[in-house]
Amino acid sequence: MTLSNAPRIRRTAQNTQFTYETSRRVNDVQTYPVQSPQGATILIYGHETGVTIVWRGGRRLKQAKKEAPKEKQNGISEDAVMIIDSDDDEPPAKTKQTPAFVDKPLFEDLNEQEPYPDIIQTLDLTLGTEVCHVAVIPMTPCTAADADAGGASILTDKMVFAVSCVTNDVYLMTVPLTPPSPESKARPELRKDLLAGKAGSGAWGESLVLLSGQMKYSDGLAITLTTSSTGRRSDQPVRAIVAAHTREASGTLRLWDISLDHKVDSSRRIEPFQTEYLPDPLASISFNPSHTTQLLTVTPVKGVRIYDYALPSFQPDADSSGPFPVQGSWLLSLYQPFARPSSSRKPLLDAAWVAHGRAVLVLLADGQWGIWDLDGAVPSSAGTVISDKLKSGVRGAALTSFSVSGYVEGTSSLRSVVTQQKQPASGAFAPMTPHTRRQVTASLSSALSAKSLAMVHGGIKVMALPSTGKALMDETVALWVGGLEHVCVIPGISRFWESQLRKGATDTSTVFSAAQPIRMIKLHNLDTGLLGESCRGVGLVLNFSKGNNAQQEGGLPVDVLIQGESRLVIVREGDDGPGKKLGGTSRRSRRLFSEDKSDAIIVHGKRDPTTKLSFNLSTVKPGTLRMKPSPFVPEHSTTDTAESEPAPTARTSSGFDFASTMSAAADNSEDLTRRNVEAEMLDIMEIDQVLESMNGGKGSESQNVFFEGFK
Repeated sequence: MTLSNAPRIRRTAQNTQFTYETSRRVNDVQTYPVQSPQGATILIYGHETGVTIVWRGGRRLKQAKKEAPKEKQNGISEDAVMIIDSDDDEPPAKTKQTPAFVDKPLFEDLNEQEPYPDIIQTLDLTLGTEVCHVAVIPMTPCTAADADAGGASILTDKMVFAVSCVTNDVYLMTVPLTPPSPESKARPELRKDLLAGKAGSGAWGESLVLLSGQMKYSDGLAITLTTSSTGRRSDQPVRAIVAAHTREASGTLRLWDISLDHKVDSSRRIEPFQTEYLPDPLASISFNPSHTTQLLTVTPVKGVRIYDYALPSFQPDADSSGPFPVQGSWLLSLYQPFARPSSSRKPLLDAAWVAHGRAVLVLLADGQWGIWDLDGAVPSSAGTVISDKLKSGVRGAALTSFSVSGYVEGTSSLRSVVTQQKQPASGAFAPMTPHTRRQVTASLSSALSAKSLAMVHGGIKVMALPSTGKALMDETVALWVGGLEHVCVIPGISRFWESQLRKGATDTSTVFSAAQPIRMIKLHNLDTGLLGESCRGVGLVLNFSKGNNAQQEGGLPVDVLIQGESRLVIVREGDDGPGKKLGGTSRRSRRLFSEDKSDAIIVHGKRDPTTKLSFNLSTVKPGTLRMKPSPFVPEHSTTDTAESEPAPTARTSSGFDFASTMSAAADNSEDLTRRNVEAEMLDIMEIDQVLESMNGGKGSESQNVFFEGFK
């Protein structure tokens, strides 16, 4: 087992974190957008020997009932063999072949009272090499019954994804959506041979297609499905398009085309149908979720470009074969702002499609984010819209201005660049004076800052939210810059976009009629779940039980998946405990576990005490008056007080009798909050009476009292 079924749960003031330990180093993890038939969320992560598929949540698997062996009369079973002697030597009869194993998993009823989803099943697919990247189809999360909305019926019972390995190979894999039963994993034929369950053998109902043609391993991977409407011929079936980029030469982009309607021979290698040589290596690629032929490419220094593999850059040859041209077209370039005061542009961390493929969200190395509005996604946007230029056939256009932009909270340290002063225009030798020394120091500091920004890591993850009823489909975005200290989530990018536009507008006539502003939420205390490991990536896991109702309650509709070095942490923000509503002050907590005993380890954070205990150190009964007879004056006298001399007062061994009760007061655990404070203050002030009685009652003359210090 490569993943612990029972998570280690940690609860902070803002979120609840579920930590899953793995026995291997995690290179990449993705959430598959289609649920399994029994309602589980599927996670796919690559490691040093292959890929592992995890089914989390849904109905649990149960053991199948074993049938008792049938017995015949007289103790003879059906499998008994009777040998009859015969003179004729006949060849032995052919043995029966063992029928192929058919997996029929059984599931229990769904338990809605469970506090958190549990790991139902895991499956290791060994490739014999290390898997670097995993790519899934960019589509709205849905159930298995609704997965064939685009015409791809294969998605209703199988998952389709791509992986890239360190051996320069790319594989397209199809695996059943239903988790395998425990009986399937305990088959005797899998124990006889170590390679019996290897990926591509068909032991789990999977298929493996090799995509060759690369000379180096892939730095990024993307996959999408396209129908016959995108091709030049109408009889083309549903196809999978896989794109990968490498550092061959100055940068290379390759695309493969695989048909999914019939079984592909796994022994045959598929060559790329398009190869693009780039001026610079890419950082990431992603397909448009709406226009499946458009590919978003990110270059850290040069900017973002959009490539269309179905639109030929020149007149295609009439004799060419295949559904797609041999060369695509570059449609648009998007340039990030300059890193002032230098002449170079800010390094790019990542870019992703938002607004269902109508806009692009970009994240820069200094913590700045921005949105390029390509197709007028927001009608009130004041940014430049170039959709008319693209529709009219103009290619190679460029866009630089953001519709809205801002900075991730807490990234001000990344923008502390020393202002570079202007160098002298003349090329004559300048002596080393204090002025020129400051110029050289400023230029070196600026160069070092630019190099440090180029080493910052980060990324963007976008997940479309399924619509419920009349609600419009929105998207949740997760951003991370540098590490776990700067991980932010935007619950709804469309509403956040409109909120930022209203924030920058000068018209205040709709302040009270406007909708509640949407803000970027920063996740805190993530080191609690990672346990010292660094953040290697961020993902999103849709909570189907909440859906869009979580946004109405003030929480997040998704859980955030944090990828560590060997741990996977799922963060549930604003649920169970303080701060159920984001920004709220609710202190009501619920039980995390049911009455059944759980094996999970729970560590609760420090809690500030809400009640304070105070103790009365006085021995006088509370509520008594301040002026009372001194306890050191004798009660009986032989003669009348007015006629006789005052009797001498008795001396006691210690003046502070309340000191003997201090230990008992410190150990008291009763609730003493409801007390008469005024009466207790009067009791405390009776200390002066004790001091007066110690002086022998000699009137109100002032006396100096000295106390010996305690060592």
